Amino acid sequence: MPTADAPVRDNEADILFRSLEGLGGLVIAVSGGPDSTALLLLAARWAKRLKTPPRLLAVTVDHGLRPEAAAEAVLVKRLARQLGVPHRTVAWRGTKPKTGLQEAARLARYRLLMQSAASAGYGHVLTAHTLDDQAETVLFRLARGSGLTGLAGMATASLIPMGGNKKTFIVRPLLHVPKTRLIATLRSADIAYCEDPSNRDPRFTRARLRSLMPALAGEGLTAHGLVRLAGRMRRAEAAIEFAVHAARAALAPSAWPQRGPVMFDANQFRGLPAEVGLRLLGRAIAHTGDEGPVELGKLEVLYDAVRREPRLRRTLAGAVVTVAGRQISVERAPPRRSVARRRAPGATQP
Repeated sequence: MPTADAPVRDNEADILFRSLEGLGGLVIAVSGGPDSTALLLLAARWAKRLKTPPRLLAVTVDHGLRPEAAAEAVLVKRLARQLGVPHRTVAWRGTKPKTGLQEAARLARYRLLMQSAASAGYGHVLTAHTLDDQAETVLFRLARGSGLTGLAGMATASLIPMGGNKKTFIVRPLLHVPKTRLIATLRSADIAYCEDPSNRDPRFTRARLRSLMPALAGEGLTAHGLVRLAGRMRRAEAAIEFAVHAARAALAPSAWPQRGPVMFDANQFRGLPAEVGLRLLGRAIAHTGDEGPVELGKLEVLYDAVRREPRLRRTLAGAVVTVAGRQISVERAPPRRSVARRRAPGATQP
C-alpha cells in the first residue's frame, strides 16, 4: 500500500479515472491550489495514455475576492498549455454577500462550472475533493447536527439537474486520495502551486475545523476514520432508501398527484420503522408542497405529532398534513391570505 507521501502512480490514476473513459469531454475545475493542480496533471497524463481520450477543458473561477486570484489564473493557464489542455477563466461578478460568503462563493463556483460545461457541450465536471475534504465535510455536518444522509459525506459522483432534459455530473475522482500524496505528485513533477490564505482564515468554520484535525487525530479521530464512518453511513443510507421505496409501494403504490392528496393508512404508517416513516412523510411533503426543501428538524417534530395524535392538521414547506381517524393525507397548502386590505369599490387612495 502506498505511503502517505508517495506520488500517485500512473496505474493508480488509470483506476481513479477509469469510469470516465469513453466520455466526449470533461471540465476540470482548477483553482491553482495543490489539489486541483494535481487533478489537472493526473487527468492530462491519463488522457494521453488513452487511444481515444475525452477532450479536456480546464476552468478557473475567479471569485473576485482576492487580488492575487487573477495572477493565479494566469499560472493555471500556463500549466494547462504545457499539458496540452485548453483553459478558460470565468469570473463571479456582482455584489458579494457580507455573511455566508464561503457558501455563496461555493454556489457561484458550481454555477459557473456548470455553465462552462454546458457551453462546451460536456456533461461532466471534475473537482479535486480529497480524502481530507471528505473528513472535514463529515466533521462539519456532524457539528451542524446533520442526519444520516449528511454524514454519508460527498459521493464520488453527483447528478446536478440543469433544467429541461439537461444534466451535469460532478465527479470527484480523488475522493479517497490524501492531500499529502497529491502534493508529493506535484513535487515529483516539479510543478508549483498556489495557497489560498482563506483556507486558514479562522473566520470560516471549515478553517477552524481543519485546525482541529491534528488534535482529533491524536485522540483517534483521524481523517481515515471519518471517511470510514462516511462509507458506513452510505451503506446504511442505501438500505434505508430501499426500505422507503418498499414502504411507498405498500402504502401508496399509485402515482402521486402533483398537488396531492397523497394518502396513507394511519395504522400502517405508524407501524413503519421511525426513519422509514420520517422519510416517507418527507417525500410526500416535498412532492406536494411548493416552498422548497423540508427542514429535517421541523419534519421530525411533525412526524412525532403524526405518530402520536389521532387528529391533526399542520402545514410544512407548502404542504398541509392531516390526520383524521384511519387516514393521513398530504396535499398542497392553500395560498396564504394577503395581509393587504382590499379597498371597497369606488374608494379613493388615502
